[in-house]
Amino acid sequence: MRVFVTGAAGFVGRAVTQELIQNGHQVLGLARSDASAEILTKLGAEVHRGDLDDLESLRSGAAAADGVIHLAFGHDFTKMVESCATDRAAISAMAEVLVGKPLVITGGTMSCKHGELATEDSEGEKVGPAADRVKSTDLVNQLTKEKGIRGITVRLAPTVHGLEDKGFIKIVAGLCQKAGAAIYIDEGKARWCTVHRLDAAALFRLALEKGRPGAVYHAVAQEGVPTKDIVTLISKKTGLPLQSKSIPEAMPLLGFFAHVLAADNPASSEKTQKELGWAPTQIELLPDVEQNYF
Repeated sequence: MRVFVTGAAGFVGRAVTQELIQNGHQVLGLARSDASAEILTKLGAEVHRGDLDDLESLRSGAAAADGVIHLAFGHDFTKMVESCATDRAAISAMAEVLVGKPLVITGGTMSCKHGELATEDSEGEKVGPAADRVKSTDLVNQLTKEKGIRGITVRLAPTVHGLEDKGFIKIVAGLCQKAGAAIYIDEGKARWCTVHRLDAAALFRLALEKGRPGAVYHAVAQEGVPTKDIVTLISKKTGLPLQSKSIPEAMPLLGFFAHVLAADNPASSEKTQKELGWAPTQIELLPDVEQNYF
């Protein structure tokens, strides 16, 4: 297949691009900068210039492909409502030219109810910080019914780890360095599900190739790693003292991430593995952080 990939030069996108090419697909990667275009060329992908705000560039990229994997998203936590609106506009634009073709979009397990094991059948929260993100899945399912596309959502674990990770682990470690302490919230019992970027890439490919229209799949290898275990390892690797704080105490030091560290988000991928034959094979989170992050 010829696959249009948005976010193709990003942390997960590079892995998806390589996974697709290694499995016989051609990649047309969206690039908004010369640096991104250079990355894609080196990976063996064809470059399509544009960005999420240029809906015509998205339509033309999707029209030139046999399917789409949509990974690009504006990750400015101060502009989530705007970023989610941009995401939905991008999905709608690409769906116009994808009748009968797959459109695999990206969601997150963090959008599910916290404090209980999230499954592929768990609905996303309709209120709260993640509610706007959930609307993208609702939209792609609506377009699947109305436009005849093969819309699919892959929910990523909050911790996607691997070489060149700049996500939650790196952010928390950097905030702890600035705070002068490795901080966890309350008893540190909140759990994050995890996935290695290469395992996630394999799932995106499988979802594209054989995912069901309207399906939700979970890119989750480990169901739940206690945040205290993660922060304890950060303490060990950096020499920072380990400290427990309440959310109000941690907010001046960690900002929004005080709430993220308190988010209990265990999730299962049992249904995903059975349906698509996906089997995570990469190193787990804590050994990866131990060996490769510091």
